[in-house]
Formats: sequence, C-alpha cells, structure tokens
Amino acid sequence: MSASDDRLLRKDRGAVLAAWAALTAATVLARFLTPGESRSATALGDGLVAAIAVLGLVKCRLIIRCFMEVRHAPRWLRAATDGWLAVLWTALLIGYLF
Repeated sequence: MSASDDRLLRKDRGAVLAAWAALTAATVLARFLTPGESRSATALGDGLVAAIAVLGLVKCRLIIRCFMEVRHAPRWLRAATDGWLAVLWTALLIGYLF
C-alpha cells in the first residue's frame, strides 16, 4: 500500500465516522422532536413535520453518499441521486401536509 493510498483510506474512514456520528445525532434529535404516544399524530405542527422530514432527507443523503460510495461516483450519478431525493421528499411532504 502506498502512502497516498494510506492517506485516502484514513480520509475515507474519517468521512464514514463523521457520517455515522451525524446519523446518530439526527436520529436522536428526531426522536426528541416527536411527541409521545399519548398525543395524536395530528397534533404535530406543520413546522415540526417539515423539520423531521428534513432530518430524514439529510440522513438519506448521508447514507447514499457515505455508505453506498456515491461520493466517489461520477458527477452525473451524484446529481441524479440528489435529484431523486429532492423529488421523493418533496412528494412526501406535499402528501402529508395537503
């Protein structure tokens, strides 16, 4: 293994570790934003639903980029996955809010 390969491997490990930490933090935050079982789901405000959906979008993007190795893919594939996520999460929000 060359020195440049070793540096790249360390950089990838750091990116995966940072993504894992961000995913864990987003999951904990989403859990604290949701109401307990005693409150109905309809009591959620639109802003809270949007915040939880944005956390879901961020988590999906991190998973696709870091754990599905799309960060090393060609630019067109990165753009296509980002576009797909935008359409998917916009449709989910519109479906829920309207």
